[in-house]
Amino acid sequence: MTLKLLGISGALRMASTNTQLVHAAAKSFGPCDFTLADLNVPLYDGDVESDSGMPPSVMTLAEQIRDADAVIIATPEYNKMISGVLKNALDWVSRTGMSPWAHKPVAIMSAAAGRAGGERAQYSLRWAMTPFNAQLLQAPEVLIANSGKAFDADGALIDARSQASLDTLMAALRAVVDKRT
Repeated sequence: MTLKLLGISGALRMASTNTQLVHAAAKSFGPCDFTLADLNVPLYDGDVESDSGMPPSVMTLAEQIRDADAVIIATPEYNKMISGVLKNALDWVSRTGMSPWAHKPVAIMSAAAGRAGGERAQYSLRWAMTPFNAQLLQAPEVLIANSGKAFDADGALIDARSQASLDTLMAALRAVVDKRT
């Protein structure tokens, strides 16, 4: 059976280092059916939900989370928090009634311009994920500092220590999934 891995980047920019980090993580995870989620969903609005129901893009995201064997999330750090894009997507998915995160193995990581590598964003993401009862891996923390210089032209991590941490985290995620299947 081919494992389904969903990658979520908390940034919409095409050249985002968090998107590069998600791709590097998927490669490190090993053989799988990898999908990169699209967080380009409308801003949450209870009136839209009441009047029109769930937007199709939100339902697609919720179904991708539900159907994945594991999820990796890379979050940028915007003003010491996760991005509004990521928080908005989490809020929308919480309204679907599907509970797709429940007991889902999830590895989080971050790439940020600052020297802490998004440590505060990871903390806020862990807090934001609490109501969903996901199975968050706690270690190792993958914090890519000075992320604009952390990847080569092919999207590979340049720093061997960062790659080693990523490899350890992805091996731990695969081990959790293997125990479940």
